[in-house]
Amino acid sequence: MAIYLVRHGQDEEGYRGGWSQLGLIDEGIRQAEKLGQYLYEHHHDYNIDRIVCSDLQRANQTASILADKLSLPFLSSEDWREMNNGLLAGIPNSLAEEKFPGLYFSSLRMDERYPGGESPLENFQRIKDTFTKLCQDQESANHHENVLVVTHGGVINIIYHLIKDMAWTNKNRFFPAANTGLHRIESRGGRWELTMENATPHL
Repeated sequence: MAIYLVRHGQDEEGYRGGWSQLGLIDEGIRQAEKLGQYLYEHHHDYNIDRIVCSDLQRANQTASILADKLSLPFLSSEDWREMNNGLLAGIPNSLAEEKFPGLYFSSLRMDERYPGGESPLENFQRIKDTFTKLCQDQESANHHENVLVVTHGGVINIIYHLIKDMAWTNKNRFFPAANTGLHRIESRGGRWELTMENATPHL
């Protein structure tokens, strides 16, 4: 029983991410297609039964490509979204600097919200709750299967801190999460452990 985490393919640079609805660039589409082909060719090694994803465009597009290659359905959910950066979502970096000078994820207090968005603490709690529920579902009698989650770098980073039992803040160094990189979490002896970190054999 395993949970695979995948960061979406490459999206537009020069824009603020978060809840941006900008989609994949051509390179991101190619990355997703390569991952889908790799998982198809090695399906006996991965045995993925279902796919869930963030409903933001870049993750949803990636999941759709993978689902098509693997002939699997996928379920989108806003629970797996990146940090809600409110009014900054998807705007050009230059405009963000003009309208919100010096405002970055790492500059917020843990309880300070983005304008129109959420705070780092709210972001952490949302991902913790979502990931905990997925683990509980996987451990239930009806879900002894492997699931692939297509999400975002910030989400994967929080999950790494949860699995490694490390305190998380918005000022911590990020664990590496390449576009379409694979991360595997397996249930062993009653606890979840990372058994694959940021693997990119398909690229």
